[in-house]
Amino acid sequence: MRLLHTMLRVGDLDKSIAFYTEVLGMTLLRRKDYPEGQFTLAFVGYGNEAENSVIELTQNWGVEQYELGSGYGHIALEVDDVYKACEDIRARGGKITREPGPMKHGSSLLAFVEDPDGYKIELLSPHRGD
Repeated sequence: MRLLHTMLRVGDLDKSIAFYTEVLGMTLLRRKDYPEGQFTLAFVGYGNEAENSVIELTQNWGVEQYELGSGYGHIALEVDDVYKACEDIRARGGKITREPGPMKHGSSLLAFVEDPDGYKIELLSPHRGD
């Protein structure tokens, strides 16, 4: 078994694709409309789906916003340098919601960014202590 993808419902698919590709550097792997179901799926990631886990962005036609609820936590991305990643993300228009630095009760270096729908993405240094 392996993890295939994580699905997020988004209000504006084009805006979300732009965020994940232009701000976070992922690639749009595929996109397809399902007129009978009135939704569109787009898959983004850092590599092909045969070898990598990806994110499925789902836009249900006519729905512009979702309540994130209290169960969702975050998606985590490993980055070479958390400080540099935040600089780059901010320069590309991304919203940093937690500045880079050590974990509150540990030694991992991390930061958080928010996508256009409010989903949190954690940026982690590859040298995690916790």
